[in-house]
Amino acid sequence: MAILTFFSTTVIGMRYMYNFHQGLPPLVTDADVFPYKWILQNLNHFADGLPFSCTLLGILLCHEFGHFIYCQRNNVKATLPYLLPAPTLSGAAGAVIRLRSRIKSRKALLQIGASGPLFGVIFALPCIFLGLWLSTPMGDLSPAEMDHFRVNSPLLITLIRQVVLLFKPDTPPLLHMIPHPILVASWVGVFITSLNLLPAGQLDGGHIVYSLSPKLHKVCTTATILLAIAAGTGFWIGWLLWAVLLMMPGMRHPTIKTVGEEREPGHVSMVALCGVLFLLTIMLQPFNDTSLIDLIRKFHP
Repeated sequence: MAILTFFSTTVIGMRYMYNFHQGLPPLVTDADVFPYKWILQNLNHFADGLPFSCTLLGILLCHEFGHFIYCQRNNVKATLPYLLPAPTLSGAAGAVIRLRSRIKSRKALLQIGASGPLFGVIFALPCIFLGLWLSTPMGDLSPAEMDHFRVNSPLLITLIRQVVLLFKPDTPPLLHMIPHPILVASWVGVFITSLNLLPAGQLDGGHIVYSLSPKLHKVCTTATILLAIAAGTGFWIGWLLWAVLLMMPGMRHPTIKTVGEEREPGHVSMVALCGVLFLLTIMLQPFNDTSLIDLIRKFHP
């Protein structure tokens, strides 16, 4: 699976790098969304996809190894990370580890849940900086003329661009930038991180909230589902899928009973860091014009 995921992400990265060299954004036409025929004809440029794939897989693997390391520290048996290939715009569906024993305390649950996003973002930060540094101005054409569809940037990337400006003042605004594939992969990794931090179900954010209070976890899960339905209607239809996933029985959090366990200052800091990271990475509308209302208008103008 790891080799297949490496191949699928690299060949997608080939197309992104090809467009970048042509002075084009990653997605311009339908051929960029499903570029498989083009990929088969250009496998001699396989190495061009490595910046994208190595960046994305690095973020995903650091995330999962964060979970794995803290599983080991808390005597929880777990597998090494599995990479999951998929016919998506990134070539991957993510990465997972499988737990082979129960988590016995909320302290362990917090450490295991929070470590993944924090380890992943540590790897992502220099990648975002480098991706912004290597990106180029869009040129004379407007964003609407250049892109097949527009993506939005989280606050984290916006803030890092301000840092890049200190060293490279001619760095273009995000909306007028042709992103380097390293930045594209970083965006995908950051987006996946934000989804994992949703405070619901058995997501990382759900584990963190449950470690604080099982009752709070139930409230947050219900609120997240309702907000996802609203966001899917008005911002991005993908939120509707997440609402459905969070309502599935398999997403219910297992009971973890802990008696007399005290929270340590480091645990409070870990929760705070994850909360800040969630706010810096979450995007209600990652893609423009993709809400349920927008799609209804397209088919029934």
